[in-house]
Amino acid sequence: MQTVIRATLLTTTALTFLTACGPDKQAAPAHTPAELPTQSHEQPAPGGAAVSPSGVTTAVDAPPAATESEFGQACHAAKLWMDAQHADPATLVEPYLNLMQRPETRDPGNFNIPWTELTAGQQAGVIMAATSASKGECG
Repeated sequence: MQTVIRATLLTTTALTFLTACGPDKQAAPAHTPAELPTQSHEQPAPGGAAVSPSGVTTAVDAPPAATESEFGQACHAAKLWMDAQHADPATLVEPYLNLMQRPETRDPGNFNIPWTELTAGQQAGVIMAATSASKGECG
């Protein structure tokens, strides 16, 4: 998982740098992997979170914090749920995150801990796992 995070950070940094070099070009906003499938155009404030119009946290300004095992279980749980919906997984990230953020939800998808009790890094891990599941990237 650390390799994926490093590769993502390096790619994002390189793309940001390359797009900002032209004198008449504005830099494209950098997106974390967790933001892409949610279609959210909001960036989390430093130390904060991006929230969709329906009130779902779709990005957290923290690096994902989960063990490889936790991430794998969370990704697998998200994939199983998405497969059961019989819809385009890319459209299911926000509904899945909504489910994981309900106070009563204790599931492998949120590390069996209610959303409000997760650290910002764990919340970022849940978002990253849901995003990975929507792309079919669960190992």
